[in-house]
Amino acid sequence: MLRLDSQLCFALYATSLAMTKLYKPLLAPLGLTYPQYLVMLVLWERDDHTVLELGELLQLDSGTLTPLLKRMEAAGWVSRQRDATDERRVRISLTPQGAALRERAEGVPEAIFCQAGMAIDEMSSLRRQLHALRQQLQA
Repeated sequence: MLRLDSQLCFALYATSLAMTKLYKPLLAPLGLTYPQYLVMLVLWERDDHTVLELGELLQLDSGTLTPLLKRMEAAGWVSRQRDATDERRVRISLTPQGAALRERAEGVPEAIFCQAGMAIDEMSSLRRQLHALRQQLQA
């Protein structure tokens, strides 16, 4: 049981590293890192979230997310504004430049899918299994 290759955690970790490595050359022309891409995916789906909402969706704490968002603001992709009703909350929204980046990123998921070499149903099944595992581990 204590063999490295029998550990589920290592299989997930190594796969995550390999997947992130696939994204790097696809995201580089866009100027995005993988974590920044994840933030953009959330905002492209629905603009205007609080930092807390983003953290919950991405499962990142504010100590990790805040510096990331500051860099994204400096790049001109997002704006950070204090919430008008509660100044303790910071709202994140896309700038026109950030919204326009979506069109340039549209080919990324297909490129990843092709490089993974899995059928759509296999990929969907694996994603469902991983979501279920995450939910079980967090319960």
